[in-house]
Amino acid sequence: MDGELILALSGVTCRYPDAPRDSLVGVSLEVRAGEFHAVLGPNGSGKTTLVRAALGLVRRVAGRAEILGRPARDWSRRELARVVGVLPQREDNLFPQRVRETVLLGRYPHLSLLGGMGANDRAAVERALVACDAADLADRWLWSLSGGEYQRVRLARALAQEPRLLVLDEPTTSLDLRHEMELFELVRALVDAHGLAAIMITHHVNLAARFADQVLILAEGRAVARGRPADVLTGETAAAVFQWPVVISAFEGRPQMIPLRKKENRP
Repeated sequence: MDGELILALSGVTCRYPDAPRDSLVGVSLEVRAGEFHAVLGPNGSGKTTLVRAALGLVRRVAGRAEILGRPARDWSRRELARVVGVLPQREDNLFPQRVRETVLLGRYPHLSLLGGMGANDRAAVERALVACDAADLADRWLWSLSGGEYQRVRLARALAQEPRLLVLDEPTTSLDLRHEMELFELVRALVDAHGLAAIMITHHVNLAARFADQVLILAEGRAVARGRPADVLTGETAAAVFQWPVVISAFEGRPQMIPLRKKENRP
């Protein structure tokens, strides 16, 4: 793809205070407009640290992180929210709100200190609701939504920011099969229809392989493989990274990972 470069990481190394080792070691990544990237790896492999480093939220020991050609740490939080929409892994909403009010929160980075919501802001909210197939939920209370509906609303809120980049940290946690598929299909459609860049942290190897343009596989903070799913998701790599015997089978031209039973556990 030849889209504009949105996010660029080069040789990024990070270590948290008092940590015994680096959480991320020399990792590089480029995400362009119109590309859907998935970050894979076992627990503790550095996936969330990678996203935090990309957004300038964790101090780097070495390397560069740039958004639209500008160092990530040079962006103010308000400026960054105008170009990056984030779905964090965990979020507690303690306020009784309706869906439209929640999505409207995505417009705050665009408001002046004295200005209220205008017609452009409300139009952006309606577009986001429609794009995320959540327009029929607009008047519902958040507490009345299913897990899948709530994730669509959270994505609509991020989309209402009118971002150039979507960052999703394990957005399918606790979702059933239907809602997992719906979310992956929705992100893919948003990337294709709006030219967004998207980066998703996920444990769903097979869905990532089916929907993403590029995958980055991490293990112990290091990049094990990066590229098209068909090129990097091999049986040897997957077995080594996830420390479990697997086979890779093709489905619609995309690799799918099948974990095997260990011989000693077989009846």
